[in-house]
Amino acid sequence: MKVYIADMNIKNMKQTKVYIALCLLAAASMKVQAQDTKNQFNPVNTGVTSLSIAPDSRGGAMGDVGVATDPDVNSQFWNPAKYPFTVSRAGVSLSYTPWLRKLVNDIDLAYLAGYYRIGENQAVSASLRYFSLGEVTVGQNSANDVGYTINPYEMAFDIGYSRMLSEHFSAAVALRFIYSDLAYRQEEDVTPGSAFAADIAMYYNRYLMLGERECNLALGMNISNIGSKISYDSGNTSEFLPTNLRLGGSLLVPIDQYNTFAISADANKLLVPTRPVQRDGESDTDYEDRLQKDYRDMSPITGIFKSFSDAPGGFKEELQEIQLSVGAEYTYHQQFSVRGGYHYENQNKGNRKYFSVGAGFKMNVFSLDAAYLISTAQSNPLDQTLRFSLSFDLDGIKEIFGKK
Repeated sequence: MKVYIADMNIKNMKQTKVYIALCLLAAASMKVQAQDTKNQFNPVNTGVTSLSIAPDSRGGAMGDVGVATDPDVNSQFWNPAKYPFTVSRAGVSLSYTPWLRKLVNDIDLAYLAGYYRIGENQAVSASLRYFSLGEVTVGQNSANDVGYTINPYEMAFDIGYSRMLSEHFSAAVALRFIYSDLAYRQEEDVTPGSAFAADIAMYYNRYLMLGERECNLALGMNISNIGSKISYDSGNTSEFLPTNLRLGGSLLVPIDQYNTFAISADANKLLVPTRPVQRDGESDTDYEDRLQKDYRDMSPITGIFKSFSDAPGGFKEELQEIQLSVGAEYTYHQQFSVRGGYHYENQNKGNRKYFSVGAGFKMNVFSLDAAYLISTAQSNPLDQTLRFSLSFDLDGIKEIFGKK
């Protein structure tokens, strides 16, 4: 994926920051191409990387954990199969996530999610995410040449259907439309890209006795963004979507009548083939031919199966592609929560390592959650940034107006 900025001449600090931010996004999308096969930084390449950003503050406060946590209104991103187990009949949530806030002030992610339970066993859900890269001035060659501005952004809209298949097990599917308009340069014929994708999710939930306490054990799985490739040059070249396998578990332990404690863990692996690296002594022409045949021409479905065994470093490198998250949540009287977590990604596959903390406050009608991230490795786009989620319980709104 390419981001084109024509003849940019940075004149002031603000333009410099925007330029740096756009370059960082381009680097995240292209994922630095390694040149040898030993001890290399070789992340998995995908397009529309904003689809992988955790959108809500609750999951973000627990190290990006959420596939098996207690169901809430933002389950659409983590695991839509959780919705039939929600207590409330319906809900809606709005989340805001700043991005690269140390560099610029106009890059952010907005996320809107909602669901409605049909009867006791089914639910429909939807979400809309909009990732804005702000306003960028390009084509400025001199003080008298004002150039023009671009407003790169990525967005996705999805709808889901979930159903309880037994007292303890549910499944869900979601369909998604993706649109990405990163930049525009007329002479290069760069166009916005679009794609379609689907999610397949499952959720298992049951109570069990641990000593004298009746605890809740949950397991979850979500395969997200299974779909077509995305292209920015009318199909001449294309990128894989960030198809992702998320597996996890959660254990909720009641301390007493008012206090509960939950610990959760997720494991993620991108189901995208690893980009081949150039071998020692291999010519550029031979490498390009092999890259075209073994990578660029590969279908997304074939790529999913190849992703388990195609890492240049063998099985050891395949294990490096697994991201791990662990989080904990303490809740008092189902109204106030304190959260914390840790996320780990191998240094050869992105090196995102960070702690996160947060809190939440819940009333009958709304919930307010906040999260704060503290990076422990290289600079993280969310490092030392607050993000917020505001959720509304539609059952609570009905009670206020006296409608049962």
